[in-house]
Amino acid sequence: MQSSSMQAPNILFIMSDDHASHAMSCYGSRINKTPHMDRIAEGGLRFDNCFCTNSICAPSRAAILAGTHNHVNGVTTLGTPMDNRLLTFPKLLSEHGYQTALFGKWHLGEGPAYCPAGFDDWAVLPGQGLYHDPEFIFKGPDGGVTRKVPGYATDVITDMSLGWLEKRDRNRPFCLLCHHKAPHRPWCPDDKHARMYLDEKIPEPETLFDNYSNRASAAAAARMRVGPNMTKTDLKCDVPANMPENELRRWAYQLYIKDYLRVVASIDDNVGRLLDYLDGEGLADNTVVIYTSDQGFFLGDHGWYDKRFMYEESLRMPFILRYPGVVKPGSVNDDIVLNLDFAPLFLDLAGGPVPASFQGRSLLPLLKGSTPPDWRQAMYYRYWMHKAHHNVYAHYGIRTGRYKLIYYYADALAQPGATGATCAPEWELFDLQKDPREMHSVYADPAYAGIVPELKGELHRLQAECGDKRYPKDID
Repeated sequence: MQSSSMQAPNILFIMSDDHASHAMSCYGSRINKTPHMDRIAEGGLRFDNCFCTNSICAPSRAAILAGTHNHVNGVTTLGTPMDNRLLTFPKLLSEHGYQTALFGKWHLGEGPAYCPAGFDDWAVLPGQGLYHDPEFIFKGPDGGVTRKVPGYATDVITDMSLGWLEKRDRNRPFCLLCHHKAPHRPWCPDDKHARMYLDEKIPEPETLFDNYSNRASAAAAARMRVGPNMTKTDLKCDVPANMPENELRRWAYQLYIKDYLRVVASIDDNVGRLLDYLDGEGLADNTVVIYTSDQGFFLGDHGWYDKRFMYEESLRMPFILRYPGVVKPGSVNDDIVLNLDFAPLFLDLAGGPVPASFQGRSLLPLLKGSTPPDWRQAMYYRYWMHKAHHNVYAHYGIRTGRYKLIYYYADALAQPGATGATCAPEWELFDLQKDPREMHSVYADPAYAGIVPELKGELHRLQAECGDKRYPKDID
């Protein structure tokens, strides 16, 4: 915990939606430059193994706010809004004297029972919201007041954030959540960035032409292939009929990824605006600045767009943090950290206790360059929304430093929003050291016969530790 003699830092938490770390130059992206995000990483710490516990918008956001797994906070799918009576870090920061605000994407329900709570001020998009001239729900009675705001959503959200900073009480620390809807599908750039990459060919991912062999049937069953499963709204033109699939993937990838990167470029510009404001107001030295996304995203990897799977591109979140005087500039951390850890970190920074009900762990020791000897060596993941949105099967699993074990229990379990028939359960095992692209499951390989029971034992231990239940057919 922070010493009482230290001044509580301001917290600026910038979160985008579906921004994969491999579309950020500070993570070594082959396809993108993000100079303003890079300012955060260069001046602070880049986490290379930050993971979400459920790769879908609402559940990840609930985990971040409440510091708990989704079976605990109740937000397991897109059909389960978050009860705003739930204990969250903004409520606790308010109790510790922080002024708090949220602008941008909420996606955890609307109306009195589900609107943001614990914030001095807020304005959020209804549902996913629009890129151009979006409506916002502003803080008010009965869950808020809705009105349209002219402009481009990324600019508008930043404008609101900067406006609130200007009006804040300068004698109290602040926690500002700036939540961009971009780069969520469909990808709609603004005029400023619309002509980027017109005469360029974006490098293709190594696994663009994945044929889904050597793995569980869930991979082939998923309907989120670049090209074949995209719409005219995604590509801004008709999808050619009768084009061979690999040729269609290649053609659609260029259209998709260019719009995606254009949308990210706008976020990066607006991150720069916020950083410049902190510099200009003399706030940078006592402000913890974080940039992250609610989950990863497939950028043509495995021939896919979207997320949901426990595969690396979907599981991994970008997480960069700057805190002058505490975090060494240009640091890199490869410990396993989770979105559950954000809430405990913020409370630790504020000098307050972390509730025992929170399931994450403060990252403050890692910020200072010291990994506790008992830090986690594995993480638990669960995707509940069986077959809804892209036909991805429900699954859970474990990731260690080297291995990933996934169990597709493939059952809706009456979860809101989950749908479709139950499928036969299947396992996948990946040796990430030998197969970092996750192209060949070695679950049935005799060479890993000793590893499988060890990982299953750890999977079930982590399930019990966090209070989740294994699927009945998942037996030792």
